[in-house]
Amino acid sequence: MKRANCTGVREFIFQGFSNFQEYQLTLFVVFLALYILTLAGNVIIVTIIRIDHHLHTPMYFFLSVLSTSETFYSLVIIPRMLASLVGLSQTISLEGCGTQLFFFLGFAITNCLLLAVMGYDRYVAICNPLRYSIVMNWRVCVILASSVCATGFFLSLVQAVSIFRLPFCHSLIEHFFCDVRPVLNLACAVPVINDILTLVISLLAITAPATFLFISYVLIISTILKIASAEGRKKTFATCASHLTVVVIHYGCASIAYFKPKSENTRDQDQLISVTYTVITPLLNPVVYSLRNKEVQDALRKVLGRKSLS
Repeated sequence: MKRANCTGVREFIFQGFSNFQEYQLTLFVVFLALYILTLAGNVIIVTIIRIDHHLHTPMYFFLSVLSTSETFYSLVIIPRMLASLVGLSQTISLEGCGTQLFFFLGFAITNCLLLAVMGYDRYVAICNPLRYSIVMNWRVCVILASSVCATGFFLSLVQAVSIFRLPFCHSLIEHFFCDVRPVLNLACAVPVINDILTLVISLLAITAPATFLFISYVLIISTILKIASAEGRKKTFATCASHLTVVVIHYGCASIAYFKPKSENTRDQDQLISVTYTVITPLLNPVVYSLRNKEVQDALRKVLGRKSLS
């Protein structure tokens, strides 16, 4: 437990990427380009899925929800990070920090749970294809998506309230946004209950859905291996290969960030991991999961073809 003289801090200062002063302009250009690509990719996905009726299936419904969530997730973090890189905004109010943490965690947990729901969708489609249209009807899809969002923001609210009820004695956040550990490090004292709560929420948001996904993919792969033809196995696995790629990277980064022992934390390592799951991972959704998907590519060509004809 950390102790210091409490001075009632009401404003925080981001240390940001001060260790890379000479590269800040380069980082700004790179992150801005990735941010624009992320926004453009996710907006294209949502638009294409909405326009093309061939993509009005549960899998693409969940993909459009994930793309929307990833877009807002990026909006919570990256604009302020870009501003700090060019020296426009290095400070944030206590209330602003709490708001950023709430929305960051809310969308982050929602994304983790959505990936688990998408894994369940693939499990039903591959392992129980005859019952797919019954099990994954539109009512069930809407309930699952709504439940995931509600759960994500409920857990986020619990975490944010538990942190910002603490008195803060330090104002320098050794990070480029308000994340759980950097903010907790500023508290005058961190009760054991906060550490326990953070662990429980991490288990619910990361370990539980990751375990569910692992079991789902064991069953999916065992079903695929029973398919007689090699072409059939390849075609079936292709429907979930992109999702599996995003899952491995997404949960891998989240696990390293939130389960790594405190004693092993270094600021540069934490920032590298954070850049991966705040800047790189949101870009994976449109690039890996969708824009490499033949159905999405065909739908995009149709839309572009219509525009060129008109």
